[in-house]
Amino acid sequence: MASLTEELIYILQSELDTYEELLPIVEKKTRIIVENDLQTLRDITEKEQIAVERVQSLERKREEVIKNMATVMNKKPGDLSLKNVIKLLDKRQDEQLKLSRLHDSLTGIIKRLQVINERNSSLIKQSLEMIEFNLNLIQSTRMAPGNSNYTRGASRFEMQDYRTGMFDAKQ
Repeated sequence: MASLTEELIYILQSELDTYEELLPIVEKKTRIIVENDLQTLRDITEKEQIAVERVQSLERKREEVIKNMATVMNKKPGDLSLKNVIKLLDKRQDEQLKLSRLHDSLTGIIKRLQVINERNSSLIKQSLEMIEFNLNLIQSTRMAPGNSNYTRGASRFEMQDYRTGMFDAKQ
């Protein structure tokens, strides 16, 4: 059981380290989104993806260790959370303290990452809405009725109002 606890501490510390590496990446991503630097955004997203894959791998290892701890403690794996493990280690104060600190640190950094990711998502959504607005504006000015078109004889003729995406209700 002691080796499982040590392994859990190591995995959680590795997760915390990875999240701490990820935090400046997502903060930088915010600035890049605002600056509309698509190439840098693509590059930073690749770095972010590598960190996320590392976290996912560590999470699988953590789940496996928790499952093994549950087997040793004769508990159901689904019922054994990190908080429960911390409570069950009341006779091992040192390990309990390490796990408790790691739990609190992970909770805090994950909340910060969620806030930043929600902000980035909102910025991207606003950017896409602005692009759509600009495209609609350009399209409406190009297709607006009353555009003056003249023939060689300088006589004006009317063009039909063609709007893409609209249907003809007369048919």
